[in-house]
Amino acid sequence: MSFKNHMNYRESYQNGYQRLKEAGIIEAELDARLLLEAVCYTNRSDLLVHGDRILTEEEANCYEEYLVKRQSRVPLQHILGQASFMGLDFLVNEHVLIPRQDTEILVELVLKYLHDGMEILDVCTGSGCILLSLLKYSNHCKGVGVDISAEALKVASKNAELLQLEPVFLLSDLLEQIQGTFDIMVSNPPYIRTEVIKELQDEVKLYEPHLALDGKEDGLFFYRKIIDQSLLHLRGGGYLFFEIGHDQGKEVSELMKAAGFQNVQVEKDYAKLDRIVFGYKKS
Repeated sequence: MSFKNHMNYRESYQNGYQRLKEAGIIEAELDARLLLEAVCYTNRSDLLVHGDRILTEEEANCYEEYLVKRQSRVPLQHILGQASFMGLDFLVNEHVLIPRQDTEILVELVLKYLHDGMEILDVCTGSGCILLSLLKYSNHCKGVGVDISAEALKVASKNAELLQLEPVFLLSDLLEQIQGTFDIMVSNPPYIRTEVIKELQDEVKLYEPHLALDGKEDGLFFYRKIIDQSLLHLRGGGYLFFEIGHDQGKEVSELMKAAGFQNVQVEKDYAKLDRIVFGYKKS
């Protein structure tokens, strides 16, 4: 079913919802509404209050374009060009992972250990959402974000500019280009086993960067490297925080303990699955 000209706002939404539902989009109702709101610069109440408003030709064509993309499994956030995270808006594109709600748990946990004036290192920074959120919600902290992708760092730098923050972003294979030491290190590294990537949703495996997904054969490759390298760049008493896959809590904990980290703990996400591992370096 294609888009019909001269539909009003309510009809346009219903048409979009039906098409996304038929395409198998899980949150078809929400996505159809958010795409229409983005096109028309409206909000949720407009569907009720101004449902009879006729879309302009430009709005109709843009909504049609958005619907076709979403039917093809292009992520909603890529179509809109942004994602909400920790109450902030972040630019996203095909070069960075889309920020997830589970990662907010990581940021909220780090904030409990983050004191004024601390220095933070974010490894595999991507869009910068973790580091920039930590800087936004703390006082006088300094931050460095590293990523192996120059394109990802462009996105992170733009997000920093929009949030009026001034971290340092470095092109680096993990910690290779890092000098000095930090109070807090945080990372959401690639942790999906290579063989599992083909089983992911189309939105992820077709449109998100495999560089940020692929944790190699056992999914632990980057945890091993970061833990090993962190010992040179984490101050005594400093904390290392990781986001992990739901089945990696025990293994990542053991890797950190074997490297000498103290009080290693696992935190769960909203679904009661293991999501964060953290501990501190002995003074």
